[in-house]
Amino acid sequence: MAFSMAFQPIVQFNAQKTWGYESLVRGPDNQPAAYILDQIDLSKIHSFDQTIRSRAIRLAHNLHFEQILSINFLPNAVYEPENCIKPTLAVCDELGFDKKRIMFEVTEAEKITDHAHLKNIFAEYKKHQFLTAIDDFGAGYSGLNLLAEWQPDIIKLDMNLIRDIDQNKTKQLIVKSILDVCRGLNIEVISEGVETKQELAVLVDFGIDLFQGYYFAKPLFEGLPEVADQAFIL
Repeated sequence: MAFSMAFQPIVQFNAQKTWGYESLVRGPDNQPAAYILDQIDLSKIHSFDQTIRSRAIRLAHNLHFEQILSINFLPNAVYEPENCIKPTLAVCDELGFDKKRIMFEVTEAEKITDHAHLKNIFAEYKKHQFLTAIDDFGAGYSGLNLLAEWQPDIIKLDMNLIRDIDQNKTKQLIVKSILDVCRGLNIEVISEGVETKQELAVLVDFGIDLFQGYYFAKPLFEGLPEVADQAFIL
């Protein structure tokens, strides 16, 4: 199956720089991820997950950036963590790509029924010094339960919590509570889906430093979008 990647920056606001890039699956002509995912034969989900990782690392290597590379993975495609990580390690070794620059994200919105399996996956990844993250935190029902069992390096707040947060006191209280928990557990927070200066201002005031969203830059197909200097001015 032909596919490629787009890249979207994750910025560090206080340092006014790009902290990393998330790799996002796209069709060969920049079709959305759903175009590709709808074509996957479930019997081949493991090989597809492995191919996503390799493609993302190779494209990142060709783009010559030094920041973090964030890769989404499918936990249900990982049958045995120790064996399944070997192709990724092989690509890193082949290209000389620093493993510490790779962050693996799993979405909380995906139906995760086997928490012990996911814990084992992340434990294996941490052993190899990969960063680990829960994406779309707050979109599902298992987020706090997941944190009670194991702690990733990073959580990414779901964009629905961020949308219009400057006008919604309930969302503000929820996000503040999540931040309190994460600070106590030494977990970094990324706020994704930021689209307006007003949303950004509230989140910066809450003490969040890492952001992702259209306000800073849209994903760029097989390239690295630039973040305008004015995006860091409140």
